Amino acid sequence: MSENTTTTTTAPTENLRERALKLDATDPLAGRRALFALDDGVYLDGNSLGALPVHVPARVQDVLTRQWGELRIRSWDESGWWTAPERIGDRIAPLVGAAAGQIVVGDSTSVNVFKAVVAAVRIAGEGRDEILVDATTFPTDGYIASAAARLTGHRIVPVAPADVLAALGPRTAAVLLNHVDYRSGRLHDLPGLTAAVHAAGAVAVWDLCHSAGALPVGLDDHGVDLAVGCTYKYLNGGPGSPAYLYVAERHQTVFDSPLPGWNSHADPFGMTAGYAPADGSVRGRVGTPDIVSMLTLEAALDVWDGVSVDAVRAKSLALTDFFLECVEAYVPAGRVVSVTPAAHAERGSQVALRCAEAEPVMRRLIERGVVGDLRRPDVLRFGFTPLYVGFADAERAARILADVLAEVPAGNTVG
Repeated sequence: MSENTTTTTTAPTENLRERALKLDATDPLAGRRALFALDDGVYLDGNSLGALPVHVPARVQDVLTRQWGELRIRSWDESGWWTAPERIGDRIAPLVGAAAGQIVVGDSTSVNVFKAVVAAVRIAGEGRDEILVDATTFPTDGYIASAAARLTGHRIVPVAPADVLAALGPRTAAVLLNHVDYRSGRLHDLPGLTAAVHAAGAVAVWDLCHSAGALPVGLDDHGVDLAVGCTYKYLNGGPGSPAYLYVAERHQTVFDSPLPGWNSHADPFGMTAGYAPADGSVRGRVGTPDIVSMLTLEAALDVWDGVSVDAVRAKSLALTDFFLECVEAYVPAGRVVSVTPAAHAERGSQVALRCAEAEPVMRRLIERGVVGDLRRPDVLRFGFTPLYVGFADAERAARILADVLAEVPAGNTVG
């Protein structure tokens, strides 16, 4: 289904249900679902907040009662609190195609975007005064990039990802792009755009919030300079779990953070007046880590043990293909139109449907146990987390969507 598609196909409901059950029966990731705390509904909002892994509460209880309650300050050494940002970063690294020693966990995505953009323009050097920013980005990235530009005396140039090549030039210092568009689910060409940024002599910064844990990223293979991402979506780290910062090894000696906190000092307990940066990814640290949230994330990452990101990607594409097929079969023509690309090379792990009655439709879907989310004014957004969403979930969601649309009076049809 695409922007120009307004017709539906006919596929018997029972056939789609039977196919869904067969696909689930042969799914190599199906057993992962039991690792999560889920109800009888269909949870399609893991691209906003991932489901809770069932073993995490017990692990957090140990952090609270034994590590904090009994060991107290000794846990910085004896429980490994001090090294957690780098240790957990090394666990995330394989999920985004990075070697160890290049990712540090801590702070929010917004704070890490600020660090990365300022550091990027400092790496680029003098004579370049423009920061290109994805004009369709999640708003915070734009706000933060503008603040970084004011701090460094640079100029922000908003540009659609499709127009980046034409916008690059000798004045470009850094380019901040989203790997997957948060609204439409469009997957941007990270390898090609990164190469183009480098050819222009600039530094590439990528936001991985909607791709990490859903598809291969290949940070090292594609020569990405800096990257940031959150951990509460496909990585299931919990609400507000700490974000991460990737600094390619080749840039670590010149990574100049605009937030040089005591945690990134070469001798943090020396308490000297002058700042001397630590070696490696530790330079990305700022202040005292949020230990409870950080160790919650560390426990949650256990669900990835033995999982191939390639297998996750294969299931993600199959799920979203099947969901779109079910929507075509069940939903009357003109009521919804997919704004998510049909081409696999351009699709993340979500499906966004434009619907004139999006707000009442999503409200009723949630009431019936199909939890997606809404992007105003007219986008229904459904995230497919392959570790716990199955094909029967996709079929059921599309069928209930059709039922809801039959009840909600049509406004302006789309197409």
